[in-house]
Amino acid sequence: MSKKRPPLRVPVTQGLKDIYAMDMHLPYEAACEGRFTVIAFSRLATAISVVRTALENKNTRIVNAIETLDAAILTLIEVRRRGDSTGIWEITEAERSSVLDGIEVAEQCIGVLDVALLEQTAEAIYKHMTNGK
Repeated sequence: MSKKRPPLRVPVTQGLKDIYAMDMHLPYEAACEGRFTVIAFSRLATAISVVRTALENKNTRIVNAIETLDAAILTLIEVRRRGDSTGIWEITEAERSSVLDGIEVAEQCIGVLDVALLEQTAEAIYKHMTNGK
C-alpha cells in the first residue's frame, strides 16, 4: 500500500506577482487619472476577487485579509453599478482608500497561495460569471 502524497505546491513566482500587481495598480492609477475603462475595471476586480476567493478556498487565516478584500470588492461593486448606469467608470476620492487597501492586501497575500490554486480559482470565477449571464 503506497502513501498518498500531498499535491505538488508550485509557489507563486515574482513574475506572476508582478502580473497581478500590474492588473491591480495600472487600472487603479487609470481611475485616479480619469482614464478608467470597463476593461481596466474588470482586470482590477478580477485580480482582487481571485486572490480573495483563493484565500478562502485554501482556508488561509491572515488577520483581516478577507475582510479588507471584501470591503474593496463591495466598493468595486458600487463602481460597477455606477459605471453600468452612467457609462462613467471612476473610483471616487472617498472610495480610493478601500480599493487601495484591497490591492495592498492582495499583494501581501498572494505569496501564501500557489499557482494551481490561483488558476483553479480564476477558472471557477470565470465559469460562474459566464454561466450567470
